[in-house]
Amino acid sequence: MAASAPTRHATGFPAEGGCGYYVEKKKRFCRMVVAAGKRFCGEHAGAAEEENARKRILCPLDPKHTVYEDQLAKHLKKCNSREKPKPDFFIQDINAGLKDETEIPEQLVPISSLSEEQLESLIKKLRKASKALHDALNDPKNGDSATKHLKQQASILGNIEKLKLLGPRRCFVEFGAGKGKLSHWVDIALKDAEKVHFILVEKVTTRFKVDGKHRKKNSVFERLQIDIQHLCLNKIPVLSKEKLPVVGIGKHLCGVATDLALRCLVETYAASCEERNEEPLAKRIKNDKTEKEINTLAKEGNEKSVPEKWTPVAGIVIALCCHHRCEWRHYVGKEYFKALGLGAVEFHYFQRMSSWATCGLRKTSLEASNITTTRKDNENDDSEEHDDGGYRVTDDSSESLPGFLTVEEKKKIGHLCKLLIDQGRIEYLQQKGFSPVLQYYTDPLVSLENVLLTALPNHSSSPETTA
Repeated sequence: MAASAPTRHATGFPAEGGCGYYVEKKKRFCRMVVAAGKRFCGEHAGAAEEENARKRILCPLDPKHTVYEDQLAKHLKKCNSREKPKPDFFIQDINAGLKDETEIPEQLVPISSLSEEQLESLIKKLRKASKALHDALNDPKNGDSATKHLKQQASILGNIEKLKLLGPRRCFVEFGAGKGKLSHWVDIALKDAEKVHFILVEKVTTRFKVDGKHRKKNSVFERLQIDIQHLCLNKIPVLSKEKLPVVGIGKHLCGVATDLALRCLVETYAASCEERNEEPLAKRIKNDKTEKEINTLAKEGNEKSVPEKWTPVAGIVIALCCHHRCEWRHYVGKEYFKALGLGAVEFHYFQRMSSWATCGLRKTSLEASNITTTRKDNENDDSEEHDDGGYRVTDDSSESLPGFLTVEEKKKIGHLCKLLIDQGRIEYLQQKGFSPVLQYYTDPLVSLENVLLTALPNHSSSPETTA
């Protein structure tokens, strides 16, 4: 057998037609292809002796790449990072919410710089507010589908089906779509349902998208590269012309994106449709069908998925995450916080403390110090010792000083912060005419961010939904 050709690593030389620049960090030559007669690629052309006269500078639109200084004007006209014309469905800050006069002061100190008295005061406010919460997450009826589906995608899909939101003649809007895998599985579950549209909303360019795999005539995939903050669903042609009921979905919609998506659905879109009092195409089609056609649909099991009373938003199913990235300006639960005597400052600290629920599993420097050892001598006998590091677990009513919070105490406080923020969203949806529910949808071993927010319009007859 003939020996294979030596590689660039074996010879110490770049591959034929490859760049001659050696990337020290990667211990290999650059793999970019060079132009005819050149030794280096455009990115490393400055290393070539014959091209030293030409200077490369960082692109002012995106410093992640460089450009020849004498070609900057030409490059700016075609750079992929240049500002592109805004589509019709772009309306600046339409979902941002009103700017509060009592915005968070810029000079707020970080949590680590708060005194023990200040931190203790914040925790007392949190615990006082949490007493009024109806913790739906403790309802044993919730999360049944999560016990049947270990994977998140399957569990979310199971909840969509449970709410009877899978059906023909509707539009699924996936917020924070990423690669579009959630819509991908919804489409597979729908099989050959007629007239189904998918709108995938993502503000950044995404590689390895799966929506390109769907070429069926019964479902249409459309991807919008736009920030949810500026998205006006009424201006999207398929929704403005066909008036299909919308189902808002999302998997791990990060922090502020959840509030923007909720406002986009129930304020910007639903409210404007109700103001126009338009009859949707889906309802007109249903009314125009003959009795024979209706009976055929009923036999196929599709008729039960068409709501008797149409609403522009048929339902919402969003997996929540990253509460520490919420922002007071965009938060939809401001009125709820104000009713509890809380405001922008408390929200700022609560959203920061919410991260304790998911990243507070490491031993803190305080716990590792001698101060902790000294303090243990004065602890109650009820405290429980753990084998792993000697962590103690105390009751929520523990009066221990905030400066000496254990991992478990911090974790519980983090969960309370998350629940308080989510309860504001629940109250918001209730005020807007929806019946929302919080539930666990997957095991914490699969994801620590395992809470699902679902909501149906109040007139929906689904027996699975409770306020």
